Amino acid sequence: MIAVEEALAIVLSKPGVYGMEKVSLIDAGNRFLGEDIFADRDSPPYDRVMMDGIAIDSSVLSLNEPGYFFIENIQAAGDIQKILSDKNNCIEVMTGAILPANTDSIIPYENIDIINNRAYIKQPVTPKKYIHLQGSDHKKNQLALHRSKRLNAADIGLLAAVGISRVPVYILPKVAIVATGNELVDVDVIPDNHQVRMSNVYSLHAALKMDMISSDIFHINDDEATLFAQLSTIVNEYDVVLISGGVSKGKYDYVPVILNKLGVEKLFHQVAQRPGKPFWFGHHPDLHTHVFAFPGNPVSTFVCYHYYFRHWLFSSMGNQLQLPLTVLSGSITPNNTLTQFIPVTLNTDGNQVSEVVNNGSGDLFSLSVIDGFIFLPKGDTAYPAKSSFRFLKII
Repeated sequence: MIAVEEALAIVLSKPGVYGMEKVSLIDAGNRFLGEDIFADRDSPPYDRVMMDGIAIDSSVLSLNEPGYFFIENIQAAGDIQKILSDKNNCIEVMTGAILPANTDSIIPYENIDIINNRAYIKQPVTPKKYIHLQGSDHKKNQLALHRSKRLNAADIGLLAAVGISRVPVYILPKVAIVATGNELVDVDVIPDNHQVRMSNVYSLHAALKMDMISSDIFHINDDEATLFAQLSTIVNEYDVVLISGGVSKGKYDYVPVILNKLGVEKLFHQVAQRPGKPFWFGHHPDLHTHVFAFPGNPVSTFVCYHYYFRHWLFSSMGNQLQLPLTVLSGSITPNNTLTQFIPVTLNTDGNQVSEVVNNGSGDLFSLSVIDGFIFLPKGDTAYPAKSSFRFLKII
């Protein structure tokens, strides 16, 4: 049995490499960017008007004896740049418009009165204000987005602004989800007293979908020959295999033995953690298939997916899964030998979490009320209330 830190290091030492592809901009959200993106022009690309009002040449402010500016034109957003022909006049301007030539200051409508096509100033003017200067946000050819960044909604807008309609992204792995166990039946079946409906595979399928990964679901009974035949096909056809169940020490937990027969190299089996201690991880050296074999209890499966698989996924895309610090509202005592993933809920402000007591790793219903887990290292010293821990948010 190995430590959690060692197990994660081993998982990350075997990244998946699947190449790159280009996808439509509207399909690029939550994908990992495949190359650096540079600005194709200054941002803003021109001196941009920030307020509706008038544009003036501020050099005449102290000389403006009549106390008004004659409006000689209007500059709307999208219009070709107008030119102020007389510096004693002004041009009406709209937010987003290019700043008219020969002007350097904006006076908002709120600070003027317009009477008979003349703009009368109602209060002192601050020169060279309300202008979003060309290139003040970003310069042409400056790096806009780093390769491997996971694209959020703001990034999609930025890509649109720099003219990227086809976005280079890392190809995601082809994933199979395998449930093992004779006690499992399909969702639409009424179980007998000794049976339960499959649930872990659907949780994993949904979690993968949140990570933009499509997956296929399989159910294999605990029969050694059947498991061997079907897993042989799956290991050959998929980049990643997520298995739920069959990895503990029971007489019908055939998965580790069968994976060994299929040539999947075991990199570790059993991790000093709770829940998820029986977790098995391996890699096929020739097929380059990654196998994450999770314990069958739903909380164990959920923890191992979120901690190990998602760390591996981000790392394979050149990124790093971030586990922010959070504050635990109450005190807590660690385990002497096992790292623990403690289920928690966020408070209404989102600035601290509270522990949720469940009925063990088989308590599926507890997963629907939590926001994630805190990472509680093994130890023998209790933590007082308001201690900080790494927060593993579930998706």
